[in-house]
Amino acid sequence: MISEDDRRRTAYHEAGHAIVGMLTPGADPVRKVSIIPRGQSLGVTFSAPDADRFNFEQQHLLAQIKVALGGRSAEEIVFGDITTGAESDIQHLTRIARSMVGRWGMSRAIGPIAVIPQDGMSPLLPGAAETSESTQRLVDEEVRRIVESAHAEVSALLREHRGNLDSLVSALLEHETLDEVDAYAAAGLPRNQEAAAEPQLTLDAAHTTAAPDGPLA
Repeated sequence: MISEDDRRRTAYHEAGHAIVGMLTPGADPVRKVSIIPRGQSLGVTFSAPDADRFNFEQQHLLAQIKVALGGRSAEEIVFGDITTGAESDIQHLTRIARSMVGRWGMSRAIGPIAVIPQDGMSPLLPGAAETSESTQRLVDEEVRRIVESAHAEVSALLREHRGNLDSLVSALLEHETLDEVDAYAAAGLPRNQEAAAEPQLTLDAAHTTAAPDGPLA
C-alpha cells in the first residue's frame, strides 16, 4: 500500500514531466498522466507525437532531455530532496545526450565525428576506430554540459509555473489518471500546437517513476 506521502511525491514527479512537456517547444503533446501504481512503476506520464517521426531534430532531442528531467526537478523544488524514482529518466536522458554528442554530431566541441569508448564496445557505433582519452573526456564534459544546462532551464521553468504544477498535482491526487484534455485543463495550459506539428522520430514515449527496490524500468 503506497503511503500518502509517496503518493503526493509521485504526483509532483509525474506533474513535473507533464508541465515541462506542455511548455517546452519541440516536446511531444502530453497524452496521459497517472499516479496509479503498476508493477514496479509508481506513476507514468505518456507523450506521443501527432504524426510519425522519421528524423531526430536537435530541438526535439533537447526537449526529450528536459521532459525527462521534469520529475526529478519538481521533487527538488517542492521537497528539497530527490529520490530513486528518477532512475529510468536519468538513464533515458543520458542515452540521448551521449548519442547527440558521440553519434549525431550535435556538439560544437566534438563536431561531426562519431566517437566510442576505447574498449571498442559501444552501442553508438560498433566497430568504429578508437578515440583518445582526451576526446572521451571531452565527450563526457559535453554530455554533462547538455544535461546541466537543461536541468537549470527546467528548474527555472517549473519555479516560474509553480501554480500550474500545483494545480495539476491537485487534479492527479483527486482523479489519479488524467487524459490529454483533462491534463491540459487541470494545468491551465494550452496544448502546444507548435511542438505537435513537427514530424520527427520519437524516442521514448513514457516516463515512469520506479519503485526503489524493483528492477530497472
